[in-house]
Formats: sequence, structure tokens, C-alpha cells
Amino acid sequence: MPLEDRYGLPLSTTSQEAAAAYRDGVDLMLAGWTGTAETLDRAIATDPDFALPHIARGRVHAFYQQGDLARGKAALARELVMKRGSERERSHVETLALAIEGRLPEAIASTLKHIDAWPRDAVVLSLPLGAFGLFAFSGMADHDRARHELCERVAQHYGEDWWFLTMSGWAMTENGDVARGRAVTERGFNLRRANAHAVHAVLHAMFEDGSIDAADRLVDEWIPTYDRAGILHSHIRWHQALGALEHGDAARALAIYADVLQPSATQAPPLNVVTDSASLLWRLSAYGHAVPKALWREADTAAQKLFPKPSLSFADVHMALFAAATQDRDALAARLAAIEQRLADGKLPAGPVVPAICRALAAFADEDYGTCVQILAPGLGEVVRIGGSHAQRELIEDTYIVALMRCGELPRARALLDARLHRRPSPRDARWQAATG
Repeated sequence: MPLEDRYGLPLSTTSQEAAAAYRDGVDLMLAGWTGTAETLDRAIATDPDFALPHIARGRVHAFYQQGDLARGKAALARELVMKRGSERERSHVETLALAIEGRLPEAIASTLKHIDAWPRDAVVLSLPLGAFGLFAFSGMADHDRARHELCERVAQHYGEDWWFLTMSGWAMTENGDVARGRAVTERGFNLRRANAHAVHAVLHAMFEDGSIDAADRLVDEWIPTYDRAGILHSHIRWHQALGALEHGDAARALAIYADVLQPSATQAPPLNVVTDSASLLWRLSAYGHAVPKALWREADTAAQKLFPKPSLSFADVHMALFAAATQDRDALAARLAAIEQRLADGKLPAGPVVPAICRALAAFADEDYGTCVQILAPGLGEVVRIGGSHAQRELIEDTYIVALMRCGELPRARALLDARLHRRPSPRDARWQAATG
């Protein structure tokens, strides 16, 4: 009998130990849990010619923006799988390698073709899912719907699998079916509590339905079980900081920032380091709370080292937050010029909304609220193209609403707030609504 992964797919190794380590490593990766790298390394050490743990290890390197290491693992996996690998494994390796190399259109096409043939290949299915997946960063305006539809298409192959319930429930939530999404995600979470992606997805559902206090309790109860080195540890606390801001508790939000979010404290992947710090500090300031300039300077210095040049649009927008907040007009001008060139060259999947957001943020920081409104208004519906989650992208709408209020456009601000409050209860939005008269 051939050895198999947890989803019943054959593995091209004869080593029971290597297969077991690979299965465990994949589960840890799908759960966002610590020990992933070490467990995959054990599979590699046990059977160095087994390609799948190499490409999985490359994906972990990619999470942490270790590009050379990730590409090296991808190249080795390609070589090994041609010598000893099934058709499924060759397609698996090639698809993950394309994703690691940042070849998004090819990676998406390869993913969809692979899933049609092997729908229970969860590692490949994970590529387009989530707020930082291939679909989210593709520039698609309907990536939330695309994730949901993909999960619906393969749901029959997974049943009550803890990982699939986690991701399909979150896809429902982001696509607007919040009640069902929360229920499905909680079902997956209850099947495996040691699952950071599950608690994260539940927090997104709680954000969307206004369960702010319940989300805070969930984090307090669950986070002691999760090592600070976990890939989502800091980001889960970021969600808790957003909850504190809902209640106007800037002191608590800043305490969470100091504990796990500022660059000198966090162990998060680079993209989260930049986006979580920039977005929380910007929200604090936009909501009227004082932010020490030293926090902005420290975070900006770290961000410049991690993302010195334009890359992902989602990262570029957050780099614009730093440049605007620190009044670094030269940095913003240079990044904007590079973004505009990528747009002109047809290499900016998210399109013109990216430079527009950057300019609007600069106008907001300059207290030119009318210009900020003028720039953002036509493209609010296109903000989704930058990727990330709805909770993350709401920063742009928040900036727009505050700009409306500060330039005296109170009826327009109130209309947006009325719509948001109709969708979910929010103490912050209720305060802002009262301020519009």
C-alpha cells in the first residue's frame, strides 16, 4: 500500500517517518501553527529525495519573504519530483513554485487546473484562499466571491474537515454571508482549537457582525495557547486592538501595539509587520488620538528595509501611510512614480486605484480633506482590488468618512455611517454618526 497524505493522496516516499513528518508539517502549516518548519525539515532529513516537503518548506520561506531560500527550495523540488514523483506531485510542485516566484496569473491558472483534477489537494487549494492569497492579490474586483465559489465547488470532497471549514467559512464571511460564515468557521475551530487560521477567521466574522466584546474575550481566552512566534500571533492581537478602538480606548490599543505589533517586538512575517503597524497607527491618528512621532519613525524605518521598492499593491498602500504620516514627500513621490510606471507598463493588477489611494492619503495627512474626498470618491468601489480583508480595507473608507466630516460634508458622511450601522453595530460609527448631527 502506498503511503498517503491526510487527504488520501499517494506520496512518493517509502519512508513511514518521512510521510508522517510531512503530514504533520502540512497540518501545522494549514493551522498557522509553530513547529511547521522544523517538522518539514525532519521529513526532508529522513528522505532528502522526497519533493513535497521541500516545496512546502519553500512556501514557509515565502511567507517570511525569504525569497532566495524559497526559490531555491522550489528549484530543488522541481528537480526531485521529475526523478521520483507522480503526475499529481509534479503538478503540485509546479503550482506552488509559480506562486513562490510571484507569477500570479500562471499560478492561478495552474491552481485551478490542478484542483479540477485533484480537489483534495489542500495545500494547492490553500493558495488562492485567504486575505493574502492568489485571488486577493490578483487585482480582481470580485476576489471575495471567487474564493467563496471555489470553496463551494469542492466542498463535497472535504466534508467536516477542520481546515476546509475554516477557510470556506471565512470565504462566506468575506463574501457577505456573515452568519453562515461564522457558524461554519466556528465548526472548524471546534474540531481543532490549535488552529490560528480558525480563530482569525472567527474574529473576522465577529468584526463583520459587531461582536466586539465577544471577540475580545475570545482572544484573551485563546491567545495564551499560541506561541508568540506563531505566524498570526501579532495579527490576532491587532484585531483586539481594533476592538479597543471601537470603544475609544486608545491607551489599550497602544499597549497592544507596544507588546506585539511594533517592529522591535513582533515576530510576524514582513507583510504583517508593515500593514498591521501602519494601519493601527493611522487609525489611531485619524480617529483623533495622539500617536507619538517616535512610533511612526521606528515603524517607517523598519518598513523601508522590508519593502524598499513597490511590489504588492497592498503593501504599497501601507507604505504610503508611512510616507504621508511622516511627511516624507520625497519617499512618497518616488514610490508613486514607480507605481505609475508599473501601471503604464501593464504590471499593476489592481490598476489606477493604487496611486489614487496613495495621493488621497497624502492629502489627508496634509489636512487637505477636500482633495482627499475628491480623489477617493470615484474609486471607493475599486479599493477591493488591492487585496487584504474587508476589515483591513475599511481603513480607506474610514479615512474617507473622517475627511468628509472634517471638510463639512456631514450629510454624505452620515449616509455612509447609516449604511454601515445598518450592516453591523459599531460604537465608533455611532459616535461618528452623532457628530454629523
